[in-house]
Amino acid sequence: MKKLLASGKSVEEAIQNGLAQLGVDKDRVSVTVLEQPSKGLFGLIGARDAKVELTLQPDGIEEAIVFLREVAAAMELTVSAQRIDESEAVRINLTGSDLGILIGRRGQTLDSLQYLANIVANRHSTRHLRIVLDAEQFRERRRQTLEALSDRMATRVIRSRKEVMLEPMTSQERKIIHAWLQTNPEVKTYSQGDEPNRRIVIAPK
Repeated sequence: MKKLLASGKSVEEAIQNGLAQLGVDKDRVSVTVLEQPSKGLFGLIGARDAKVELTLQPDGIEEAIVFLREVAAAMELTVSAQRIDESEAVRINLTGSDLGILIGRRGQTLDSLQYLANIVANRHSTRHLRIVLDAEQFRERRRQTLEALSDRMATRVIRSRKEVMLEPMTSQERKIIHAWLQTNPEVKTYSQGDEPNRRIVIAPK
């Protein structure tokens, strides 16, 4: 952990001086007061500033980003990571060249990296963090693909009046399809089977 000594005419001023040097907010540090300020004799002779030690606490999201860069480097890839703070999660979008290997078949490698990134982040945080990992906007493109698939399969079900079972999907992808077809008045959806082979069934109402 990074530590910094700072001083000021008061303890609070010493803390603010230290925070300015570190470039962080107060909630990112723990403070140890080393010396209280002293006015000295007649307010002049022997006056001493307050001295504090600031210990920078690790940021879980930053630690996760470091982990992801290390994984990419081990795979001989160079990536940039963009952090986007959202209301329910922190989205990390990776950009670079040849990221297909990081995404994997239907995003399976990306999902595994997301799982590991969440473990790393929460190991270095005092509050629960949720990371959604993306690469080259894959998740948005995959969502659009699943919604288009949902519409095609729903049309088939309506015409044939027979159920259609889709390929196995992750819970996150199944959720997209359930939500997309929820407003369709002519079909219903449910999941069937056990992980990792759980599938969505689209059936006529």
